[in-house]
Amino acid sequence: MYTENEKIIERDIEVEMKSSYTTYAMSVIVSRALPDIRDGLKPSQRRILVAMRDLHLEPGKRHRKCAKICGDTSGNYHPHGEAVVYPTLVRMAQDFNMRYPLIDGQGNFGSIDGDAPAAMRYTEARMSHNSMLLLQDIDMDTVDYVANYDETLEEPTILPGRFPNLLCNGVTGIAVGMATNMPPHNLTEVVNAIVTVLDKPETTLKELTKIITGPDFPTGAVICGRKGIEDMYHKGRGSMKMRATVIIEQLPNKKEAIVVHEIPFQVNKTNLIEHMADLVRNKNIEGISDIRDESDRQGMRIVIELKRDVLPQVVLNQLYKHTTLETSYGAIMLALVDRRPKILNLSEIINEYIKYRVEVVERRTKFELDKAEKRAHILEGLKIALDNIDNVI
Repeated sequence: MYTENEKIIERDIEVEMKSSYTTYAMSVIVSRALPDIRDGLKPSQRRILVAMRDLHLEPGKRHRKCAKICGDTSGNYHPHGEAVVYPTLVRMAQDFNMRYPLIDGQGNFGSIDGDAPAAMRYTEARMSHNSMLLLQDIDMDTVDYVANYDETLEEPTILPGRFPNLLCNGVTGIAVGMATNMPPHNLTEVVNAIVTVLDKPETTLKELTKIITGPDFPTGAVICGRKGIEDMYHKGRGSMKMRATVIIEQLPNKKEAIVVHEIPFQVNKTNLIEHMADLVRNKNIEGISDIRDESDRQGMRIVIELKRDVLPQVVLNQLYKHTTLETSYGAIMLALVDRRPKILNLSEIINEYIKYRVEVVERRTKFELDKAEKRAHILEGLKIALDNIDNVI
């Protein structure tokens, strides 16, 4: 039953579906899955760091329960439930996923073997020094604020970003109709490249690729060839072949062993070992007598013991072919520039970052100037009062 004030609007279902899906797609692209070129963070990551700052979880302070952090993030800034927030927080603390972790975690935060992290009521966390650099000067009118989802608080639209997070930590995100997969890089190389462009703005892309020579994955391993790296830095897209770092060792029983010390980025060690065992069991690869995981706190060590008179290089080539000891990394350098998704080359990423940092420093300086002028006004009044102290008394 409809009242007189209600009105039924007839609308073609195709037009309605198209309009609704476009709105949804843009929401995912801009507000969920893709990082901002300026601070290299997705909205969920940014909100977690802001919530941790509200709780004063600086390095050197005591850790707080992740349940508290996730609850505050969900209640104040990110209205999608703490169960959604926690996996994001965990990833920011994993040193095998993040080249420079943004969160200092205490407890079980998962492992390279694919072990799940402990529940949020057991783990604790605080911010790392890199996070503090991302948030530095946020109180000095360096960034814009908007109302949160229920308009009870204000949240920053971006972080000041003194730490070049996008290039240093990389990012992975799947939006609607597009995706980003940016590899992490070495902080020293990135900073040297930024300083070079500041000193010499006409620095070419070719010169930059001599400073930033390639990705620097947290799990190590080796990138085979430079074509994929060059394509990524010049065109914004590139496919790189990665291989595990291995050595051939002589065992006391006169046998030889292939020892793996580093595996490609985002490869699950347990799944890798199980796959190798299945290949040996099914006789897809012959010449292996035993596979052992001798990894400990000192580092990774997967021992593949060979039978006598077996050529190690032949077995190794078979392992590269059939397992994730060799894998490809498809890089897509896509990020939000002025809230629009754009594929960028290395030079564009560095220039956009510098442009933003100049804006932050200008806003900070203006804030400090206004503060000093207000203080100067008070001091001038006090000086006049001192010059006329008898009359004042």
